[in-house]
Formats: sequence, structure tokens, C-alpha cells
Amino acid sequence: MRIRAAGRAVSAARPGATWRSRSRDFFAIDDDFVRPAGAGAGRRDIVLTLVVLAASALGLELARSAAILGEHAVWAEYLGTTAMAAPLLVRRHYPVFVAIGSSLAFFVVGLTMPDVAVQLSVQAIYFFSLFSSMAWARDRKVVLGTMGGVLLLMFGWLAVQYSVGNAIDTIEASAGKVGTTGLFGHVAATVTYSLLVNALYFGGAVLGGQAAWRAARERARLAEQTQTVRAQAGTLRQHAVVQERLRIARELHDVVAHHVSVMGVQAAAARRVLDRDPAAASTALGSVESSAREAVTEMRALLGTLRQGEPDDTARWGTAGAASLDGVTSPDGASHRSPEPGVTAIPGLIEQLADPSFTVSYTVVESEPGALSRVSPAAGLTLYRTIQEAVSNVRRHSTASGAGVVLRVDTRAEQGEGGAAGRAGGFAEVEVLDDGRPRTGSSGSGLGLLGMRERVASLAGTLEIGPRVTGGFRVRIRLPLVGPAPDDRDGDDRG
Repeated sequence: MRIRAAGRAVSAARPGATWRSRSRDFFAIDDDFVRPAGAGAGRRDIVLTLVVLAASALGLELARSAAILGEHAVWAEYLGTTAMAAPLLVRRHYPVFVAIGSSLAFFVVGLTMPDVAVQLSVQAIYFFSLFSSMAWARDRKVVLGTMGGVLLLMFGWLAVQYSVGNAIDTIEASAGKVGTTGLFGHVAATVTYSLLVNALYFGGAVLGGQAAWRAARERARLAEQTQTVRAQAGTLRQHAVVQERLRIARELHDVVAHHVSVMGVQAAAARRVLDRDPAAASTALGSVESSAREAVTEMRALLGTLRQGEPDDTARWGTAGAASLDGVTSPDGASHRSPEPGVTAIPGLIEQLADPSFTVSYTVVESEPGALSRVSPAAGLTLYRTIQEAVSNVRRHSTASGAGVVLRVDTRAEQGEGGAAGRAGGFAEVEVLDDGRPRTGSSGSGLGLLGMRERVASLAGTLEIGPRVTGGFRVRIRLPLVGPAPDDRDGDDRG
């Protein structure tokens, strides 16, 4: 039976499947990672090769001076070691060639000059060649196949020497000269020792090179993840800027729409009664002036948010601003940047929205005393702007002579109603009602209601906009005090 797991066939019946799977993972058979050579790799490899050759020459001269080497031509010894070290010049770009070239050179040196091949400096060159091949090869299957061929060649060479060559005779002859006192036979111990040394030698080169390749792959992955995180951080910052600009755009729309609407209504009232009731006209013009000052103050606060971080921010909004915007700043030129309005500012808003020709009633319903204080600043601002936009729409687009505003705050945990009302933790709700009909030729841009929807959605609330069955229009939003985000439920809109 075979089980398909993560796109790879794994045997479930044979216990060796786990070992094979781990081996494939360690050697990264199917990995297409290419280890980058890095800047200045060619110069570093040249320096490395020269250092290796110098160390090899020193080792050969020491061995010759100690009478360890046999009678060989010096040029042949240097030619053999140079042939083994030369492939290191291209070890990063042609790692498989390094393994093949060094192995052939080492094999020839071993056949012709075995006393040279066993020198530490020569062994170090060959070890580092095999290590480099595993550490830099691009195709892991090809390099493993190459290493398999090298191991077959080297251990086959040993097998031939011990089976049909004169290696056994040489071992026995040396045993007769020095004698043996160990637990094992001289021939068996010598052969076993030689095989273990070679296994550690070649195994260390292969496994060490693979470990170096895996470490390079992990570093590359970490670098890639770092770049991804940086890119995502930049995207998040840009998204935050866009969201802040949208928020400020909504604020500007609400401020301008509300105050300009009030100024228009009051100016029209003043014009109608200017000749017969100068006192009423003066009161209406005073309201126009007050609305203008408040609009400028709120817009300056929003523009101040946009200009945060500019080095000349103070200069832009200092005494010169006080001169050009008379009455908005204090006598010393400091600007008034009051906190954004919340539920505590709603009564003042109601007074601004109402006048003798348009009445606005305001009712607060709390589930318990002090429940109003549970409304967060963000929710309070949304409730405030909703009332401002909804009542301004009534004045601009409806024949109604007044509007009713109801603010409800319920801190109790409700059960079984679903939606926003069904969440534990309570809610804050505002409802704006009127009994008028749509005024002909007074359709708006729809941006106010769009901004209202965006505000409510950002706080995981619900929004209902549409005509009432009994006549008039209703705007109702409900914001959670706490709890998960519900689905938005948008009704028909107007304005």
C-alpha cells in the first residue's frame, strides 16, 4: 500500500520508508535552490587555491626532509598536487567538475605515488574539493550521482588492492617484522581500520558539504523572508496612510456639508426677515458667523493632522494664520485643536442644528446610569457624525419641519437575537427619524452616506437607511461596545 502525502509517494508498509524520506529531505533531492556565488567570489577562490598550494608544497618539503617520501621526481609530485588543487579555482561555478577532476588526479597520484597521496596536505586538498562540490552544486541529483561514482571508484580501488593486489602480502610482511599484541588479527585490523578511516573521510566531506549547502539555503530563505516582511510593512504603512486620508476626507465632508447647510438655511432666513424683523435677521446672521468659525476651526484641526511631521508646521499655523483667520485662533496666534467630538458633544450639536423653523428633539436611553460613559471615543465620533449628516440631509433634501434623534446605550449581554444585538457586551445605537417627503431637485452626491457606511463598517457595526412605512425617513446605526464583527446590513439610501 502507498499513501500520497504532500505530493510525494511514501510507503506505509516498509519501515525503511521513513529513513528514505529523511534522506531525501536532508540531501534536498527536489530542491531547486541555487546558492549564489557572491561578490568577489573569483578573487577569493584564487587566493584560496594559492594558499592551499603553498600549504601542500610546505607539507611535501617537510615529508621529503623527513625521508618519508620515496624516490620520485619533484616535478611529478608538484604536478600531481597542482592538478588536484587547480579545480578549486572554479569550485563555486563548476562544483561537479571539481569533484570529478580532483578525484581523477587523486586516483592517478595514488597509483603512481602512493606515499605522496597519503600526505596530510594532499589529503586536505582532496577533502576540501569534495566538500566544495557538495556545498555549491546546483543540481543535487547530479552531485549525489557524481559522489556515488567517486565513492564506488575509491572503495573499489581499495577492494581490488585487498583482494587481488599485493596489499595483503604487504600487511602480513609488516606484521612479521613488528609482531602483534592486540585483540584482533593484524590483517583484519588493518583492513577494518583503513575502511573506517576512508568512510569517515569521504562521509565527512559529503555530509559536511551538504550541511554547508543547507545552511546557505536557510540564510537565503531568511533574507527572502526579511525582504517580504519589509515589503509587507511598507504596504501596511501605505494602507494606513490611505485609511487615514479616507477618514479625513469623511471628516471634511461632514464638517463642510453640515456647516455650509446651516449657513445657507440661516442666511436665507435672515434675507427673508431682514426688512421687517432686523433682530431676527441679526440672530440668523450670528448663527451663520458661528457656523463659519466652527467649520474653519474643525477644518484646521483636520489639516493639522495632515501636516503632522512637517518641520514648518508651527510656522504655517502660527501668527500668520491668526491674522488671516480672524477669531479662529487665540490672540497669541495659537490654534485651537480641540479633541474630536463624541457623545458628550451631541447636545451642543443638536442646539446648532435646531432653529425656530426646524426643531430637533434629542432623547438618551441608557440601560443603567452611566452607560453613556461606556461608549468609546471612536464610536462616539461615529454617532456624532451620523447625527450631523442625517439631520443635515433632512434639512437639505426633505420637506420635514423637524427631526427626532434617539441615542440608546445598552450594556447588558443579550442572547438569541442574532446580529449586533445578539452579542454579549451591549451596544450603542442612534436613530434619526423625520416625517417629511423627498424635496424635488435636491438630490445629493451620496458621499455622506458612503462615509457613514465606511465609519460603521470600520467599527463592526450595522447600518439601516431607508424610508419608513408610516412616512418619512429613518437612519439607524448600531455599534458594539465589545464583541466580534457582524455582517453589515445596508438598506436603501438617500442624499
